[in-house]
Amino acid sequence: MTLKGATALVTGAAGFVGLHLARALAECGARVHGLGNDPPRGELSLEGWHAADLRHPEGLASVIAAVRPDFVVHLAGQTSAARSFERPIETFEVNALGTWNLVEAVRNGAPCARVLTIGSAEVYGPQPAGSCVGESAPFRPVSPYGLSKAAADAFAELAWKRHGLDVVRTRSFGHTGPGQEPRFSVPSWAQQVAAIEAGEAEPVIRVGNLEVTRDLSDVRDVVRAYVTLLERGRSGEAYNVCRGAGIELAEVVKKLAARARVPMRIEADPRRVRTADVSYLVGDPSKIRAETGWQAEIDLERTLDEVLEEWRARRGGGAQAVPPSAEGS
Repeated sequence: MTLKGATALVTGAAGFVGLHLARALAECGARVHGLGNDPPRGELSLEGWHAADLRHPEGLASVIAAVRPDFVVHLAGQTSAARSFERPIETFEVNALGTWNLVEAVRNGAPCARVLTIGSAEVYGPQPAGSCVGESAPFRPVSPYGLSKAAADAFAELAWKRHGLDVVRTRSFGHTGPGQEPRFSVPSWAQQVAAIEAGEAEPVIRVGNLEVTRDLSDVRDVVRAYVTLLERGRSGEAYNVCRGAGIELAEVVKKLAARARVPMRIEADPRRVRTADVSYLVGDPSKIRAETGWQAEIDLERTLDEVLEEWRARRGGGAQAVPPSAEGS
């Protein structure tokens, strides 16, 4: 399957990963359409933007009928585990039922399209320290978010099994990079470093629970994996998208502090501690590597450099600080 000259629809195209993915698809020669509640705020060349809510089947059906996509990438959803405890029903409706509504719209309006549903490694839940979890591991989510993504994964697989829809699934592990909102760990810390350097905050990086090990990749590697799976993934299969190596968040924030131009210290902030967290989660990328040749290539040092430089540039342009959030670390 080739993207050149094809029509691709990206749900959540206005989000962090969606913006990177839309550009990558366009570079492959695809005609890219976006779908979401709000249009992109930055510069992004799209063939069309379609306002639709995943919870409304009729709206999704109208978009699919109008676009007639050859490829669909389903990125949209509620992405915060912390927020899922506050809004569990909404999280399930958007992530799980929204996925079902979308695959049903594709089945009825573009039955030959390839659908890539973007899942989360949070479905696996806590893993033994030192392990690398594979796609055959059972699901043990510990948050409404993880549970909603597990259900979405099951709905997508069912669409393939029951209706023969050309569906490929991912279980994506942590990723960061330029453009990510500061309610997530790495940009939150980088934003704080930039503010401290500018003399706009006391020399303290506020953090949550750092006794957490994550498999962390660069967003540009991740979108390259998605493009690869659109073209070479096996229908009906699920793939971990990950580096295959873990790093403690304590080490990540220390790396950012070491890049700072002025001395600063790191302090725990109870407001940034999640209601529930997975202490260790590292993936096994051997399946995607063996079947498609993809592997993570951008090292974490480069990612941290570029995220920090982004926030320094924003600070120089007068960007306002974002209030602390339980989702930030």
